[in-house]
Amino acid sequence: MFGSIARRYDLANHILSCGADFYWRNRAAQIVANWRPKEVIDLATGTGDLALAIQKKLPEAQIVGADFLREMLEIANRKGLRQTVVADAMKLPFADSSVDCITVAFGLRNMENCGAALREMARILRPGGRLLILEFSLPRFSILRAAYRLYLHWFLPILGSFLTNQKTAYAYLGESIEEFPNGEAMVRLVEANGFRDAAAGPLSGGIVTIYTAEKRPMP
Repeated sequence: MFGSIARRYDLANHILSCGADFYWRNRAAQIVANWRPKEVIDLATGTGDLALAIQKKLPEAQIVGADFLREMLEIANRKGLRQTVVADAMKLPFADSSVDCITVAFGLRNMENCGAALREMARILRPGGRLLILEFSLPRFSILRAAYRLYLHWFLPILGSFLTNQKTAYAYLGESIEEFPNGEAMVRLVEANGFRDAAAGPLSGGIVTIYTAEKRPMP
């Protein structure tokens, strides 16, 4: 489904978010830059926008974009992402305790088993390694939530279909956002699967949330 929209994926994201996706990724990239990691794996990197934002802020660090869609990674390479790898987030081709930081932007929601994916991320992180998840969520305020749901389930599929000729992907988007844990539920999910000190930072009224956590020490 995502492979079929790879060529128009970036354009659709920018238009459907009214350009807010640039702001969201910049905020996430700045948080990662403040941690000063030497290695960052950006999982479900897609066309590499978050990885590229981090690469710009940390030019000396090793930034690797990982995704199981070669079509997306080819676009990421053409845009300037230096390192990419075809990889399934459920079985990552990286050694235990080998990475300083892992990021996931709008991708955890699409993984086969979120808990298992988080445990796999914890496996490859070094002790004290950091996790950042940028993900869609639902606004807390009822009026904004109602307007957002109207957009998700009515306008977004129509606009997404027009921009990409693929309605299924954008109908799926709204459904997956509704079903995915957010806020404190997401914090609990992260902490139950190998992490500690998880925190949630909502952006744009809660339309998206940045979650951060640290790998829990082995017992």
